[in-house]
Amino acid sequence: MAASAETGATDIKSVPAHVAIIMDGNGRWANARGLPRVKGHHRGVEAVRRTVKAASDLGIRYLTIYSFSSENWRRPAAEVAELMGLLKLFIRRDLGDLIRNGVRVRIIGDREGLPVDIAALLDEAEERTAANEGLTLTVAFNYGGRDEIMRAARTLAHKAVAGEIDPEAITEEILCAHLDTADFPDPDLLIRTSGEQRLSNFLLWQAAYAELVFLPIYWPDFDRSALEAAIEEFRHRERRFGSLGAAAQGRTG
Repeated sequence: MAASAETGATDIKSVPAHVAIIMDGNGRWANARGLPRVKGHHRGVEAVRRTVKAASDLGIRYLTIYSFSSENWRRPAAEVAELMGLLKLFIRRDLGDLIRNGVRVRIIGDREGLPVDIAALLDEAEERTAANEGLTLTVAFNYGGRDEIMRAARTLAHKAVAGEIDPEAITEEILCAHLDTADFPDPDLLIRTSGEQRLSNFLLWQAAYAELVFLPIYWPDFDRSALEAAIEEFRHRERRFGSLGAAAQGRTG
């Protein structure tokens, strides 16, 4: 990480504004240690706590974590129940600290058909942190990138049928305004742990120009140093957004 020579503090200008993370490897972390998968999920929650604090300390403005995908319902019922219990525990135990630390919580994903108690907790987390102005922690819960785009397209289709919008007038900006992430920026950096190298239906639209960093460690072992290592990799990327980039332009100019 770039640092001030005088203070050793992180250079905020070098930090991506929005970091998204696919938190992968809880089960494999547990299996590698001969432990039940649930132990991996418990340690994964501890990694979330560390990462939220580290992101806030480093000056990251938006942190989005893939908590529970729309495909995760296919897992064994006992594991799903355990994950729901961990979510409840996290919100009940950690919400006070998040409020005190100025963290704003946002939830993205399909809330239709969620258990009433889970939906109520998600609403509570958003409502009680709505006025906070520090790190925005976005939790992707019952989320799938394709489902998100489909829901946005369906909403626009209904508006077109109702005569509220001309289909020919639909632009990228209008579609973006109907996504779950409409009011915050696309991720600059997307991290996936466990060594797997795929998006797994996460932020498919928003990650179009994100820098992707794949780390070999399992999520329960993720900490500030791992986050800083990913940011260091990000700092050495040249982000061109479809253009030639400064170096290429210098060679061809």
